[in-house]
Amino acid sequence: MDNTKQKYQKKLEEISRISMDQAKKIILDEARDEALEDIARIMREAEEEAKLTANRRAQEILSDALRHGALDIIPEYTVSVIKISDEDIKGRIIGKEGRNIRAFETATGVDVGLDEEGIIRLSSFDSVRREIARRALELLIKDTRIQPIRIEEVVELQKKEVARILFEEGQKITEEIGALNIHPDLLSMLGRFKFRTSFGQNLVVHSLEVARIASHLAAEVGANVEIAKLGALFHDIGKVVSDKEGSHVQLGVELLQKYKMPREVVNAVAEHHEDKPFSSIESALVYIADAASGGRPGARHEDVEEYVKRIRDMEEIAKNFEGVTDAFAFEAGRELRIIIDPGKLDDIETTIAAKRIKEEIDKKLIVPGVVRVTAIREFRVSEPKE
Repeated sequence: MDNTKQKYQKKLEEISRISMDQAKKIILDEARDEALEDIARIMREAEEEAKLTANRRAQEILSDALRHGALDIIPEYTVSVIKISDEDIKGRIIGKEGRNIRAFETATGVDVGLDEEGIIRLSSFDSVRREIARRALELLIKDTRIQPIRIEEVVELQKKEVARILFEEGQKITEEIGALNIHPDLLSMLGRFKFRTSFGQNLVVHSLEVARIASHLAAEVGANVEIAKLGALFHDIGKVVSDKEGSHVQLGVELLQKYKMPREVVNAVAEHHEDKPFSSIESALVYIADAASGGRPGARHEDVEEYVKRIRDMEEIAKNFEGVTDAFAFEAGRELRIIIDPGKLDDIETTIAAKRIKEEIDKKLIVPGVVRVTAIREFRVSEPKE
């Protein structure tokens, strides 16, 4: 049997002119090539399926995150309205030769409009100033004692009251998303979000929305939820820093570093506009959540950022002049009222300062229309109270 098999094998080798080992190799090579083609086809199909699945899964994660982050839209305006039943109140607010209304506008930094019947309008780009003025004016109307000294007392009282409200609002915001152990000063800064908008979008709504979206995304992809949440919550904190110059990103980073926030949180704030490359997945998630919140339909209805910056710049230019103790922009920046220290500038020097401030504004800023600079230099003597 073995001899017969060997004869057939030898005859096949003679006919094919290849050895048995060569024949095995050819068959194995062909089988391997077919197998490799099948493997490549399977891999291509698996890759296409993975892409489709990944895109679908990413869409599901993002849409689910947006659903969890959804909040009501709160419209914000630059005017507060106080309704009055007696038109005689306006006369008391104006005071003799306008001294009461002048004192009120100087103390609060808002513009008081009395032209409409039954209504008093308080206008200011700074919504915290406007809130202080609204509360102060309502209290003065009830009190009926409207005079410069009383106005200043009530305004100072309401500044303290609004400071308390800001702290409580900050606590509410952090409690809303479960952010713990936040420094009290940062809570007060967060509270200012209640009275601040970004491109017409209320900052409380926007920041909570971004924090919720970022938290949900982080949970889905296995990132650090706390870092993403805090980075999202504080990403716009620089927009309520009013005592320094700089971009809101720069101011936010400096503020968080001052209060020793975790480096990863600070980086998320620093990178949320792609000013720097993303240093972590959490930074990328904050960027995505911010874009999702700001870009959804109805989120932003007007661009007021440039307007607010121009108004603030006008006030800062005036404050940098010697003898100017404060400055307030009114009528959408068409009027700038500067408060002069009577002990540092006399009448002639006040006139010169007003002229130079106007020239500086015209040179540095592009302001629609003509800016009127009004300098207020008031000398006041108060006898000691017994």
